[in-house]
Amino acid sequence: MFTSKESFKSIFQDNVVSKLGKTLEEVSSEDVYTILSRMIRESAGKEWAATNREFKDNEEKQVYYLSLEFLIGRLLGNNLLNMGVLEIVQEGLEDLGVSLSEIEEQEADAGLGNGGLGRLAACFMDSLASLGYAGHGCGIRYKYGLFEQKIVDGNQVELPDNWLQKGNEWEVRRDDRKVEVRFGGNVQVHEKDGELEFSLHDYEGVWAIPYDVPVIGYKGNKESSHMNTLRLWSAEPMREMASRSSSSGGNYYSYLDYNRSVESISEFLYPDDSQYEGRLLRLKQQYFLCSAGLQSILRTYDKLGLSYEELPKKIAIHINDTHPTLVIPELMRILLDEKGYGWDTAWEIVTKTVSYTNHTILSEALEKWPTHMVRELLPRVYMIIEEINTRFCGMLMDKYPNDPDRVAHMAIVFDDQVKMAHLAIAGSHSINGVAALHTDILKQREMKNFYELYPDRFNNKTNGITHRRWLMHANPELSQLVSESIGTRWITHPQEMVGILKYSEDASFQERTAQIKLNNKQKLASYIEQKYDVKVNTDSIFDVQVKRLHAYKRQFLNILHIIHLYHQIKAMPSLDMVPRTFIFGAKAAPSYYLAKSTIKLINSVANVVNNDPDVKDKLNVFFLENYSVSLAEKIIPAADVSEQISTASKEASGTGNMKFMMNGALTVGTLDGANVEMHEMLGDNNMFIFGLHANQVMDYYQHGGYNARDIYNSDSRIQEVMNQLIERGPFTNHNNEFDILYRSILDMNDEYFVLKDFSAYTEAHVQIDLAYRNRKEWLKKSIHNIGHSGKFSSDLTIGQYASEIWKIKPVDRP
Repeated sequence: MFTSKESFKSIFQDNVVSKLGKTLEEVSSEDVYTILSRMIRESAGKEWAATNREFKDNEEKQVYYLSLEFLIGRLLGNNLLNMGVLEIVQEGLEDLGVSLSEIEEQEADAGLGNGGLGRLAACFMDSLASLGYAGHGCGIRYKYGLFEQKIVDGNQVELPDNWLQKGNEWEVRRDDRKVEVRFGGNVQVHEKDGELEFSLHDYEGVWAIPYDVPVIGYKGNKESSHMNTLRLWSAEPMREMASRSSSSGGNYYSYLDYNRSVESISEFLYPDDSQYEGRLLRLKQQYFLCSAGLQSILRTYDKLGLSYEELPKKIAIHINDTHPTLVIPELMRILLDEKGYGWDTAWEIVTKTVSYTNHTILSEALEKWPTHMVRELLPRVYMIIEEINTRFCGMLMDKYPNDPDRVAHMAIVFDDQVKMAHLAIAGSHSINGVAALHTDILKQREMKNFYELYPDRFNNKTNGITHRRWLMHANPELSQLVSESIGTRWITHPQEMVGILKYSEDASFQERTAQIKLNNKQKLASYIEQKYDVKVNTDSIFDVQVKRLHAYKRQFLNILHIIHLYHQIKAMPSLDMVPRTFIFGAKAAPSYYLAKSTIKLINSVANVVNNDPDVKDKLNVFFLENYSVSLAEKIIPAADVSEQISTASKEASGTGNMKFMMNGALTVGTLDGANVEMHEMLGDNNMFIFGLHANQVMDYYQHGGYNARDIYNSDSRIQEVMNQLIERGPFTNHNNEFDILYRSILDMNDEYFVLKDFSAYTEAHVQIDLAYRNRKEWLKKSIHNIGHSGKFSSDLTIGQYASEIWKIKPVDRP
């Protein structure tokens, strides 16, 4: 490609002239982004083809990671880093009067995910490629993603996230690899040579068109980068359906309806499922992903010329949460109906090939589909699900003949619902949780019956993050400091970051970390001032909570505490406290009214606090709209305090907690998810732990004994802040504005124990204030967080998946 700054400048300027017909003085930032990204993709294409050729020649076992979300963010800077040319390009562009950071801003965040689930999948893709494994992603190419969030009068307003408006420079459309996905229709059964044959007729066919994105692994000191593929499927209409519509007496409008129905499949990430049509579309999306992905996988496998009994030796299919669970009955359908296998052999192939990650214990996230919906949309697949259920329940009745309740509880199809988590467990050889606490809860409580049935299938794989994006790219100054202090081996062996602990009390090292933190705070403050026309005190504590907005994540607890602080300062203007800047970022699901009311409350509080001369020097609140990966890259390196305050037992793992830790923020949090493992390494000295423990929360759920009104009546601070929600005052513009929040706590008995943990949370913030005053000790704590964070690199997590679940080894490339 290019090996020096001068060669880059020469090639880049030649491309500007030959491809745009412009001089360097005439090009816009968007032009520069287009030229630069195409240069990188074209160069990567050679290595991409070489990697795929080696997979084929060496018949490597390959992993396919199926996920409805891949929150990959912007790719330009990350790809430059992984290809080992970031500094060359940055310096070359500077010589030409161009800022690389400004060019990166021209790229849209890929609208392929919502939160932690999708960001985890993206980190895993990066680690698979960087470690040299043959591991590919399979998802949907959403035209609009989730939504673009705007805050209007404090309220969330959802606009289409048209991230593909200017195209996607990183993708390659593969028309020659399209496949057909079939919905609806009628199943006809025939007997041939004493065997039943099944065929689908009068179905609705849809083209699934693949768009491939190269996943570029970290080059390091290797001669070239290892490259895998993220294949994203787009739904398009079939001309054959037009002919069928006409021949069956259809009309022009019915074909338009068909076109619209097809386009909707890959139009939006997570369509609103509050109505039947939305739920049907979600199910359609899931089968579209599974059918298209599986056809593509098996087409590649067929080139090996092997029997399908050998499939588990060459292919591993991993389902990320329950969304792709239909891959289990779909693979059964192909083996039974198209490949001619008997049931027992087909089932053995499926269970040895598929593995499943569970991401939640929340009942609303454990998907269940009405049987009639599955039957009508996927008639043959539903027949297979019923047969799986019949055989599974028969086995359970043999094993537990005197326990019909257990059988009913574990059934895959029961009470007119298909339980996707149960199907995923029955059809997989491995089921893993994503943090030690989460896995223990699955085994001992939520999935106890399944764990007792399949103890060898359950295991833990604590989530991880790619340190290349979240430290090296997002915080290059800190990354450079680590390398100067302990060498660069930590980049490929991230657990060796622990080596910086020997500098935790070194005055020079502390000062450099402090200066880096200040630089990042100033960059974020500049962004806020530019976007919102508000100055930010960079000497204040930057206290940050950025994540999907959900009641169990308890942004509400955070804002109640801020209201409490506001009242304290108003009552005592001379209150001795370190100035605090609270920063929020979150999207609420469009139909999740409680979450949207929380956003409105945060913005109402911010409007009052930031315009009150009595408190503005001590307290500021900002809600940064349209939270995304690229915005997270600005926020996380600037944070002093990381808010990880979910109700204990509710957050499966968390990955934001790891990103903040890696960038030197101190966590205030509950012992929930991966916070538990962080605490095991860091201890009480380097975190601020508060609140109920998981066993206490679950004891309340099981045995009762918690009364939110009793706490409300006994704590004047809680009364004061809660009453602000229903009384006319500084935060409410009209009556009933925040009634839903008030009632969710007092009338619904505070499902997530906000009031129970309020006092402990308030005290934890007092301790944060005291600790921050001791600058040397705070910096020591920060360095301990950075040093221990290498344990949470996704490289280590993927290594465990590879050796313990998928049984793959890195590809030995020449």
